[in-house]
Amino acid sequence: MNVAGVVPANPGWSGEFDEIRMLLVRSLPGRTVRIDHVGSTAVPGLPAKPIIDVDLTVADSTKEADYLPALEAAGFRLIAREPEWEEHRFFTFARPNANVHVFSPDALEPQRHLVFRDWLARSGPDRAAYGALKLTLDGVGVDGSGDYNGRKAALVYDIYERAFAHDPRFEHRPSPRPAG
Repeated sequence: MNVAGVVPANPGWSGEFDEIRMLLVRSLPGRTVRIDHVGSTAVPGLPAKPIIDVDLTVADSTKEADYLPALEAAGFRLIAREPEWEEHRFFTFARPNANVHVFSPDALEPQRHLVFRDWLARSGPDRAAYGALKLTLDGVGVDGSGDYNGRKAALVYDIYERAFAHDPRFEHRPSPRPAG
């Protein structure tokens, strides 16, 4: 593993997600609406940074008193509040290394995460292209030489276009990105 930490796919990531999921369930009895493993570690065969991404849906992410004290007591650390972005709250956890994104049920971003994850799991060509790009960019941004996420953006956009065009749950008008 080099500096940025993109590593080959690890089948153990699903077990690490299960650990986080169970900790969330125990910490928030009856207060979770959904808990989903998202991001690259959720896609079998996809290289990733070894950080488990989790979308936690609660009844109302703005009502922090309903979940924040319990998550902090369990060892989760609040990193960001983003009220302008679907009332998103962002937590980290040390072991297993995880990012937990808290949203309300009406948020669109968790749905997008699931569409992207499921598409990559089904689409070998897109999974291979995305994995190859991630490995190529490994190390970008660590020393100020670039922006890892920004350099993935064009391919991610193209993959989203294909995924949404093939998912009947979403109304979608394809809008290919401008060339260049």
